[in-house]
Amino acid sequence: MKKGEKIKKKKKRKKKHYFLKFLLIAASATGVYFLLTSSVFDIDKITVENNRYYTAEQVISLTEAKTGENLFEVSLSGMKDKLLADPYIKNAKLSRKLPGEVVIHIEERQEDAAVPYGGNYIIIDNEGMVLRKSEVEPALTLLLGMTVKNMEPGTPLEVEENASLTDTLKLLEEVKKHELFFKKIDINKIIIKAYIYDQLTCEGTPENILNNLDSLQEVLYDLYTKGIERGVIKMGSDKYFSFSPLVE
Repeated sequence: MKKGEKIKKKKKRKKKHYFLKFLLIAASATGVYFLLTSSVFDIDKITVENNRYYTAEQVISLTEAKTGENLFEVSLSGMKDKLLADPYIKNAKLSRKLPGEVVIHIEERQEDAAVPYGGNYIIIDNEGMVLRKSEVEPALTLLLGMTVKNMEPGTPLEVEENASLTDTLKLLEEVKKHELFFKKIDINKIIIKAYIYDQLTCEGTPENILNNLDSLQEVLYDLYTKGIERGVIKMGSDKYFSFSPLVE
């Protein structure tokens, strides 16, 4: 056999091998496709994790996920976008769990304070994000003395006193860690007035109050043991405190 003929036969055999490989790959891909889109992988369970404000049913409703749909045909990114469009959802992670489960793990924004406005209340989180508006006064710290510029749910609250608002929200975070609670805070001026009770207030800059929360705890405990629920606690730098039983 001539050398040229041998080369031609080898090329023909290679072409046959390539074609067979192609057929096998195509057949495998087709088989995998039909398997993945079969009823074996229909969604029969939707699990919601880390939810507190919303019920699992409410979270599922936000995603518009349904059982009976194919696990690999639903868009997890589309579900995530629907969740993040809600002001209370800070972040979300969705995953598939074989054979037919969608797992939704969410991070919710928590209600931290309320701003009275026109007879209603603007509910915000610790970053100043507007969560909702309410006609009923919530059991949250009321922030008074601000000029509201924007209060659209799902966007940051905009006020003329933005710097004071930021400082006050930082203060509230630390107040919670110290297991204290202010009924309301007037941030109209540089010196803020924080109400422990209706007739017992704490006055100082947000920074001074923030840096002296440990001492404030001790002062409040001492007043509590003496049955004192009215007066003014003035806080300065270097752990300076003064108390007056007189209320303006």
